[in-house]
Amino acid sequence: MEQINAVGRRKAAIARVFVTEGNGDITINKRSLDVYFPSPILQFIVKQPLNTLGVADKYDIKVNLDGGGYKGQAEALRLAIARALVKINPEDKSALRKEGFMTRDPRAVERKKPGQPKARKRFQFSKR
Repeated sequence: MEQINAVGRRKAAIARVFVTEGNGDITINKRSLDVYFPSPILQFIVKQPLNTLGVADKYDIKVNLDGGGYKGQAEALRLAIARALVKINPEDKSALRKEGFMTRDPRAVERKKPGQPKARKRFQFSKR
């Protein structure tokens, strides 16, 4: 199997994933998964698609992560891994879609509007 590429996005985070056959190593920006994401919850989020299909120790994953916060990065990485797994084996798509790993979360920060302090907040109104 050659190298499979995929991209995942969430909020401002972008994850580029390169999947090769191996023994389950996940390297993010030249650091291991447990160094980059010390929180076990975020590690669980990243590994969800692999654990759903039971292939956690079958592939080596190299990741370039950029932008956003740690939660957005973890969810972007989850989407990228799911997309790469579908490229490897298209029959897995229905199982991953059922768990919600194939859907790009469209929610993002609303832009700030001119003449007000934030996106929806208004300056205090004074009648007199």
